[in-house]
Amino acid sequence: MKQMIIASTSTLHGSGYLEYLLEELMFFFKDTETILFIPYARPGGISHEEYTEKALEAFSKIQKQIKGIHEFDNPKEALKNAKGIFVGGGNTFVLVNQLYKNDLISTLQDVIQDGTPYLGTSAGSNICGLTINTTNDMPIVYPPSFKALAMVPFNINPHYLDPNNNSKHMGETRETRIQEFHAYNSQPVVGLREGSWLQVDGDNISLEGELDARIFIYNKAPYEVESGTDLSGLK
Repeated sequence: MKQMIIASTSTLHGSGYLEYLLEELMFFFKDTETILFIPYARPGGISHEEYTEKALEAFSKIQKQIKGIHEFDNPKEALKNAKGIFVGGGNTFVLVNQLYKNDLISTLQDVIQDGTPYLGTSAGSNICGLTINTTNDMPIVYPPSFKALAMVPFNINPHYLDPNNNSKHMGETRETRIQEFHAYNSQPVVGLREGSWLQVDGDNISLEGELDARIFIYNKAPYEVESGTDLSGLK
């Protein structure tokens, strides 16, 4: 049975890395002392080692150990043996490209379906949807496919930003970008604002955190849902 936290971000403005989620994660990872970290997204181009150290520093605050998947000779076996998994944020294209390169997509799907607790933030959340076509990232590498883990029956847009009428920015808003996506694709998109996350328990999916989420449905007007809303029927 799936157990997942799919979070918009790892860091809220003015707080430390994963700080806003640590209390939740203490309970979520209660049955494991060591979490397998997948640092493939490499935010800012940092190394796997640097990124793993950053995750270790955060999880040590709740007495959890972190082991980077790059430290194993056989990453597929590392996934199969993991008692908890964390996929960090960064560039979604880089993340997906490396997962395909190491032939880990199907293994990751299997272990999540079998109940291994999974935490994703940002890029690590993007890959939980049907495809990564609603990421905000630049396609700096070209993965074999944009298809993702499909652990939820919709796409996700982490770091969702509302239009700011006072901004001098003349580029497209997130809402406009998602409308463009729906010109060619029909699956729903969940716009996750900073500090919000999706809690997946088996087939149940609920919005958690303090903020509403924005839901985009093909050929319909977008709408807001409050924290605590059941999104299991969103398809």
